[in-house]
Amino acid sequence: MRNLRKFTVAAAGTALVLGATACGPQSTTNGSPQQPAAQTAAPAADGSGGTDAYGNGKSNGNGNGAGKGSVAAGTAAGPLAVRDDAVLGPLVADAEGFTLYRFDKDTADPSSSACVGDCAKTWPPVPASATEPGGVDAARTGSVKRADGTEQLTIAGWPVYRFAKDSAPGQTNGQGVGGTWFAVTPDGGKAGVKEGAQEEGGPLPALSLTDDAKLGTIIRDGKGRTLYRFTKDTAWPMKSRCEGACLEKWRPAKLVDLNDVKGIDPKKLIPYTRSDGTKQLTIDCWPLYWFTGDKMPGDTNGQGVGGTWFAVTANGKLAK
Repeated sequence: MRNLRKFTVAAAGTALVLGATACGPQSTTNGSPQQPAAQTAAPAADGSGGTDAYGNGKSNGNGNGAGKGSVAAGTAAGPLAVRDDAVLGPLVADAEGFTLYRFDKDTADPSSSACVGDCAKTWPPVPASATEPGGVDAARTGSVKRADGTEQLTIAGWPVYRFAKDSAPGQTNGQGVGGTWFAVTPDGGKAGVKEGAQEEGGPLPALSLTDDAKLGTIIRDGKGRTLYRFTKDTAWPMKSRCEGACLEKWRPAKLVDLNDVKGIDPKKLIPYTRSDGTKQLTIDCWPLYWFTGDKMPGDTNGQGVGGTWFAVTANGKLAK
């Protein structure tokens, strides 16, 4: 018997209704998923709270790792440098070699910083007065006046920051924190983010599509993470067989605001109730997951793992 269900979830303070669908009676097994229920929660506004999706722990905001010669906000005075990081590629560092970052919730046109208060303790703004273009094209550097009246350095319009948990030159502990912080490139882009994974003008939709060079068009979440299907799951009845130790590597995708979905039919997206009562996002009745082995937005390290895990296309099919 076709079982039509209608679910309501909250997102951004607004009640959202997920479309009715038929996936058969739900069946679950015992287990203790590590993810909380409800729709995808937005990262903390300052990007500094809790443990983010990429395993970066919460910063206490104490200290900034700057060495001798540091000035206000813990940024070394002197010329900027461009460093070719082995993982992230070209990125900008200050005069002492500390990585500089940009924040997705800022804007570049006009330049504006959304990192204030406690956020600015964890992510000290780089003072424009303390820096010189150095290895960065002078035409791309500028400044923006912050709420406290200080002038912050900008690159291609984006305000730039240090990270308090970078305790030594060359570290990139701030990369990917909260899905909103990224090392900044000499042209103002996000270091380490694959071509096509960047979207200027704001954060990614809660769920959208991206073109992967090998896999074609696949689904990603609002933090740029590739979403996967597990071939041992079933859609009829809708059931997840990823429990216990499996959940240490494969985290259930949370529910999303259907008004914040791009390129995917919202009618295909419904909740699945896991064995502990938490909700997991599904597409066409197949449970969706993200992989802890994907360290940066756009990574597809989970593709083909064990011959059972695969990225997902817009219609819920396996990407191969």
